[in-house]
Amino acid sequence: MSEQIAFISLGCAKNQVNCEQMMATVQAAGFVLRADPDGADLAVVNTCGFLAAACEEAIDNILQLAERKEAGRLKKILVTGCMAQRYKEEILRELPEVDGILGTGSYGEIAAAARAVLDKEEKPCWFGNIHTAAQNGPRILSTPPWYAYLRIAEGCDNHCAYCVIPSLRGKFRSRPMEDLLDEAAELASAGVQELLVIAQDITRYGTDFAGTPQLAALLRELCKLDFHWIRLHYLYPDEITDELIDVIAQEPKILPYLDIPIQHCNNGILKAMNRRDTKESITALFRTLREKIPGLVLRTSLITGLPGEGEKEFEELCAFLREMKIERAGVFPFSPEDGTKAAQMEYVDTEEARRRAEIAVDVQSDIIDAYNESLLGEEREVLCEGFDSQTQMFTGRTCAESPDIDGHVYFTAETDPVPGEFVTVRFTGVVDGELTGERVE
Repeated sequence: MSEQIAFISLGCAKNQVNCEQMMATVQAAGFVLRADPDGADLAVVNTCGFLAAACEEAIDNILQLAERKEAGRLKKILVTGCMAQRYKEEILRELPEVDGILGTGSYGEIAAAARAVLDKEEKPCWFGNIHTAAQNGPRILSTPPWYAYLRIAEGCDNHCAYCVIPSLRGKFRSRPMEDLLDEAAELASAGVQELLVIAQDITRYGTDFAGTPQLAALLRELCKLDFHWIRLHYLYPDEITDELIDVIAQEPKILPYLDIPIQHCNNGILKAMNRRDTKESITALFRTLREKIPGLVLRTSLITGLPGEGEKEFEELCAFLREMKIERAGVFPFSPEDGTKAAQMEYVDTEEARRRAEIAVDVQSDIIDAYNESLLGEEREVLCEGFDSQTQMFTGRTCAESPDIDGHVYFTAETDPVPGEFVTVRFTGVVDGELTGERVE
């Protein structure tokens, strides 16, 4: 019987796409994929290394696998991804249970590495060029059949002072548009209803080969394919052009949900963090987007406790949240990461950063509550994702909820919908911050 490999993917959707490609690669090489590491010949942990907390999660997963290995329920462990790229020496020194390591420039070598590990030929420690690593390749989707990710670029050139991504993923590289359209067409043919366009910075798509942003042109072509929804993740404020706004506003398939990470609003902090925005430019952009895109839902990321943030700057951030009424926000306490410029600056202690994050989350909760209340009595299109046994209701998402990031809506139905079906739901209540309603038959 062919050797069996189980994959565990941690971190972001971009990492998940890498994992899907590795799964396809090993399957093509004759290995058998297995969902559960118990009983597998090899477990591959595709790690995140963006923050210290993500590294801790990866280590916990590796140690759990090591226990299975010691108990004889797993033969080998291979670690890939961002933490492997960032902490190669530490993994080799402190985690002897690991049988091999692949950096982010060597995903394409997964089958050869698996073979080497299982044949006990060597302990592969392979780190290819992160600036030139191939991005294309077949995938085995790990998402539900009704949605999938389309990664349109790799790497990042922004070099924000708090971020390690450029050192882990390399320089920004757009994928050729024809390759993306071919992959998207395959996804549409497979029945994918919601396409999530992702990259570390999708707004810069095409600037590296065309000199000017090409995201608007790509989206026009994607909208010609048989998707019901197209969702955009990680648009950086300084590259959102009038052309892009017009395409988003005019194309009905592109959801009025924009993920625009701003991190902060104070001008001094933004400058120190090497962000190219100002509070004034962000405010003007958000107002323009609200004006031109009806029903827009904004998502952003915020960091509390950044270098330069005192109580005054934090209050400014909370006031900005209230003024802009940003519907979705991920709030994170500042994490001083090894090798970043921000880690060398003066900043508040971790507990204070966490305290501020909790306050910002409370501010955000008030905004979400008001948003939910505004929808009561209205009808919305909902993508059904199944039945929730705890609430005894069906669960799904509107355009305002992105998978694995935002929450869900819950609804009753006289005629049972199937997962992946779009239904109309009239909202009648809110439970624990999430909308409830009934299907309009």
